[in-house]
Amino acid sequence: MKEKLAELIRKTSGEKVLLEHEVKGFLKEMGLSVPRGVFLKDECDISRAKILKKPLIAKTATRLFASKSDIGGIRGDIKNLSELRRAFKELMRIRGAEGVLVEELAAGRLEVIIGGITDPQFGPVVMFGLGGFFVEVMRDVVFALAPLAREDALALINRIKGINLLTGIRGKPPADLEEIARAVSIVSEIISTGLVEEIDINPLMVFSKGAIVLDSKMSLKEEKRES
Repeated sequence: MKEKLAELIRKTSGEKVLLEHEVKGFLKEMGLSVPRGVFLKDECDISRAKILKKPLIAKTATRLFASKSDIGGIRGDIKNLSELRRAFKELMRIRGAEGVLVEELAAGRLEVIIGGITDPQFGPVVMFGLGGFFVEVMRDVVFALAPLAREDALALINRIKGINLLTGIRGKPPADLEEIARAVSIVSEIISTGLVEEIDINPLMVFSKGAIVLDSKMSLKEEKRES
């Protein structure tokens, strides 16, 4: 993993913050599922999105380590290329825009978040929690030192207060805990490489079988980004 991450760093010309499609490309290499999409840098590239199944979602590609919703950087339910062209023009006006990531829209019932940071006192740390309302209002998140093996990641997941939402409640099917644990373990390994300052998957959409990374961010350690 460390070798592949170092290769990604070289390909991105030593940028501290990676663009979303760069992070997702790496996560896909690590075995996680990501939406089918295309990265557009110019309006003349829009025809490349013909291969994608509608509706689409378009997001500003920026190195600002901020929520795309907070900066107005998301357009959803795009049904055709004409709507995509309009969305592209709007998104490219946002400060720091380097392009637009267009993806097939993925919908599901449950979202979780997975994060990793290098704490100055404890070293690499991984975080897991329920997404959406639960993380914004209830702060239902748990932490552990990284890296984590799959079974330890599963134990971490079971520590959240809202675990019943993942194991099945009121007739709802359980989420794929093994796949979530695999994603947590992969993030924990990434933050443990010593090359990454912060990584964030928010959200990971989970299903009764499988999961998919809907949004992701990653920033690199200043002293390591050119290695």
